[in-house]
Amino acid sequence: MPATNRGRHRALTDAAIELLATSGVHGLTHRAVEKAAGLPPGTASNYFRSREALLVATAERVAELHFADMDRVSQSYYSATNRTESAPEDVAGQVTDLLTASLLEAATTFRGRYLAVFELQLEAVRRPVLASALAGLLDNSAQFTAGHHAQLGLPIPRERIPTLITLYAGTLFTLVAAPPETISEEGVRGVVRAIVHGTLPELKAR
Repeated sequence: MPATNRGRHRALTDAAIELLATSGVHGLTHRAVEKAAGLPPGTASNYFRSREALLVATAERVAELHFADMDRVSQSYYSATNRTESAPEDVAGQVTDLLTASLLEAATTFRGRYLAVFELQLEAVRRPVLASALAGLLDNSAQFTAGHHAQLGLPIPRERIPTLITLYAGTLFTLVAAPPETISEEGVRGVVRAIVHGTLPELKAR
């Protein structure tokens, strides 16, 4: 990959995300990505020698965007609630607020991105290299989530985080696959309450 043009790398992987969302994994080719990114023929193959390399890079770009959004939501929530280092009184309620806001944004504003994620996950069943890359990204996600919990003073046991992530992902799949007009904050919040209650039963529910 050319070391001096990170912008082109991002343009290609961002275009790949959009193609996965609109055309599925079978519509993802080097030429299609170049065309969608407005770049000359041959550019994608200079950065990604194989289609598998393109898929892995796209997965890494999705993770980069997802982690950036997690940072933004966490910082916004931290500022809005004027956090201190003391333990919050209503941990379950705060986790419910965070997960509800995150799911709503992911299923509406960033719906295409997560359609791409699910395309990548299905393709990974047939591609061990991609499966390995996605597994590593999942491990990073657990560590990233634990860091945000610590920053916000949320005493969530680390061993519960994989379960929270799994239930979050399953809920997100259902939301992304549904017609956008059927998604409501009330409906999402109801599901999140069930997730929090089932995963963290010792916490006081709102």
